[in-house]
Amino acid sequence: MQAEAGQSLDAIIRRKELEREANGGLFLWGVGNAPSRLAHIFAMMRQPVSAIFSVMKTKPKQIDAEAKDLLLWRAYYDAAGTPRRLPAASVVTSRAGTSAGRKRAHYALMCRSDDPLRIDRGGARFDPLAFRNVGERGGPVGASQVTALLRQVANQRDDASYEVSMTADLAEGYWVRLCDPVLIGPAEKAELDDLSSSSSADWSLLAAQLKDRPALSHVDELLV
Repeated sequence: MQAEAGQSLDAIIRRKELEREANGGLFLWGVGNAPSRLAHIFAMMRQPVSAIFSVMKTKPKQIDAEAKDLLLWRAYYDAAGTPRRLPAASVVTSRAGTSAGRKRAHYALMCRSDDPLRIDRGGARFDPLAFRNVGERGGPVGASQVTALLRQVANQRDDASYEVSMTADLAEGYWVRLCDPVLIGPAEKAELDDLSSSSSADWSLLAAQLKDRPALSHVDELLV
């Protein structure tokens, strides 16, 4: 995890904690890559899967750290391919554009935690070498993988270079494809950034207001 959609990581964590409180423990974490096919199967089976968050070692890309125009995604496809509205207090944003034009796809982890969300610095270590990707090939964790479904195959080293910064459990749809985006501009983004004194009730009201916007007018601008 790192800065995304023009928000610092600390601001994202604050926003996700308000979301978690308002949703009774449930929060969505936006990711850029499509889910593993097995993630849908695990979701349908209710196979327990832990979500391990680790702060990226590299600085965020400028296009992510300084994004101004954003897409706010209001729904997701469940394991059967049926569109579902996001939980009432859940807000997932992404930058609106890419080098190829309008951003057309975004995804999210559906997570649950009974504990407040915060970045744990200097705690447990995470060793990518002790894991393999889930699937027939079972390949090692690639250097460019940002979000991956993994299984542990060896003991973790105490001196592993990554930290376990935050943990949760996957819930409901586990790892989902988002749909029904709306555009939000600098004024709405400023409201997302200014949450230092907000309560979960304030957040729920803001989430509802942000979602109550005209849908993108052209079919080809929707998620495909």
